Amino acid sequence: MPLDWEQVVIDARDPQALGRWWAAALDWIVTIDSHEEFEIRPTMNSTPGMIFLPVQENKTAKNRVHPDFRPQNQQAEVDRLLLMGARRADIGQGEQSWIVLLDPEGNEFCILSAHGS
Repeated sequence: MPLDWEQVVIDARDPQALGRWWAAALDWIVTIDSHEEFEIRPTMNSTPGMIFLPVQENKTAKNRVHPDFRPQNQQAEVDRLLLMGARRADIGQGEQSWIVLLDPEGNEFCILSAHGS
């Protein structure tokens, strides 16, 4: 029986702020905006989405899972995300074709090189 990937759950100190940052970064829409949960999706009924849930503790270790994104122009996308408040991260990756960034709460994600690069 196949599984449908509904969403990724992300713990956040400030779910609304982090969710809005990701919505802007991905050009997605907000589908749920409450104190209990904040959800974004590419469109109202598309999957997967991202849901942000409140937690009291700060992030203290490297993520076990992180998203990878493949833009048309890696450097332009990295520059855009840095201007939005992302930060570069060194997680021991060394010299690679991808760039590791941190979102405003310190969650890792990668910007891959464009296809064929």
